[in-house]
Amino acid sequence: MSNDPRLWLGQPLDPSIPISLSREQSHYLVSVMRRETGSCVRLFNGKDGEWRGEIVEAHRKAVILKLVEQTRAQVSSPDLSLYYAPVKRQKNELIVEKATELGASLIRPVVTARTQKDRLRMDRFEIIAIEAAEQTERLDLPQLLEIERLENILPGWDASCPLYYCDEAGDDPDAPWGGPDGRAGPMFDVVKSVGDVRGAILIGPEGGFSTAERTRLHELDFVHPVTLGPRILRAETAAVSALTIWQAACGDW
Repeated sequence: MSNDPRLWLGQPLDPSIPISLSREQSHYLVSVMRRETGSCVRLFNGKDGEWRGEIVEAHRKAVILKLVEQTRAQVSSPDLSLYYAPVKRQKNELIVEKATELGASLIRPVVTARTQKDRLRMDRFEIIAIEAAEQTERLDLPQLLEIERLENILPGWDASCPLYYCDEAGDDPDAPWGGPDGRAGPMFDVVKSVGDVRGAILIGPEGGFSTAERTRLHELDFVHPVTLGPRILRAETAAVSALTIWQAACGDW
């Protein structure tokens, strides 16, 4: 694998057009990575594959590159979406970072009855997703959607896309975490039984979903309750675990 720096560009990659990097990217290449005229850089934009570029002008505030050759053809990430109830700031950023690394194609925070935070910096999430994609050799970025209430998302759901709802509770409202009855099946087994090449994952907030939300989710044919094991996981751990299981069961792993 090449050790050349790898950068995301939000513009077409056309070998007939010189590439002018932003001030931040120019500073990164020249001042941090110590690259100079003649050095190579790998570039991608989510549409045109990955290209090898050569620096023709190296300044801390403005680097100019020319495209030399395409090194990888464009491929898409699996059709895998993550919907999660926001938690604390650093944990939200961790979820976006790890979801990007694990190949999620769409990430959307959702407000549930027990969600404690609903103000998020989507611009910060975009920066984190770009850095994660650059680091992990992804050729695209996940789509980042604004926060929305779960009750508003479900009515318009595409029923052909399975929604794996991480449900660690039982059905007894008087027992801790719902008791032993009514538990969902292990996620790997459920995903394999559904056997679809697309899917979405729903992660709840601290304290789990409300009784009304669980009832509503269980009424929907496209929803598949799943468990991630005998332990109650933090939201960020649950997101990473669920994405990993889906990828192993029917993703690109």
